[in-house]
Amino acid sequence: MNGLPTRDGLGDEILVLGKEMPELYVIDCDISKSTKTMEFGKQLPNQHVNVGIAEQNAAGVAAGLATCGKMPFVSTYAVFGSMRMLEQIRQEICYPNLNVKIVCSHGGLTPANDGASHQCIEDMGIMRTLPNMTVIMGADYYSTRKLVREAAKMHGPVYIRFTRDAIPFIYDENEEFIIGKAKQLKEGKDVAIIAIGDIMSQALEAATQLEEQGITVRLLDMHTLKPIDEKAVLSCIEDIGKIITVEDHNIINGLGSAVSEIVAREGKGIVRRVGVQDQFGESGPYEDLLAKNGITVQDIVLIAKELVK
Repeated sequence: MNGLPTRDGLGDEILVLGKEMPELYVIDCDISKSTKTMEFGKQLPNQHVNVGIAEQNAAGVAAGLATCGKMPFVSTYAVFGSMRMLEQIRQEICYPNLNVKIVCSHGGLTPANDGASHQCIEDMGIMRTLPNMTVIMGADYYSTRKLVREAAKMHGPVYIRFTRDAIPFIYDENEEFIIGKAKQLKEGKDVAIIAIGDIMSQALEAATQLEEQGITVRLLDMHTLKPIDEKAVLSCIEDIGKIITVEDHNIINGLGSAVSEIVAREGKGIVRRVGVQDQFGESGPYEDLLAKNGITVQDIVLIAKELVK
């Protein structure tokens, strides 16, 4: 595969940012090798704190640093960063609107053989319910690096999800991203496909296959789940009216739900949600777990054909 894990994008970009911004701190939970923040700790030890396997404490330490003018990035696995730390994120970070970034690897089904306990399929939905929280997932290594940098520029709580395994390159290092503004990859009038994160490559391949069969696709990379780009969704509703959402996340409270909320408010349009079918994962190859949940190129193509008919 011509690609890299998005967690590598975090590790590479945060090291550059740390050298540029002495106020940037990394708060690790003793898994820096897995979350790719180990090199940051080696090169910038005075901006690195390892609290051990104590995620709730990490959130509290980060909140304290933020009140002193620092910009902490709390680094852990998605299953811990979104659930074990949830109360502290809500009470100590989001409520006072502190400048803390929660950066989490192993999101979605990508932990694969690690099993259901480490496959966090609920995280972005949980985080988007918190006031003041911004929720992001890049589609590849390069978009992730740019989005991490953009997150560092803004004030306030941000949750960013990364993958453990390599995913294909979609963009290059010259592409620019704006938090809250979707990136359009294709223009079409028959069906709209809105995707987020690591599953973007499947959505892109599905759009290509559909075009080869005479069905034009408007393809959007909705890298920011919250605040979602309502203007882009409204344009899909008005211009096309048939939307497929694609995500490596529970179809409940993720991208599909966020888009459906806008469609419901407008009172028109059809949405079909491709994602984890409200069930836990299990140990197995990533591709098999996606197939079990209907998150494949062929599934997307078949749904698009049904909508167009």
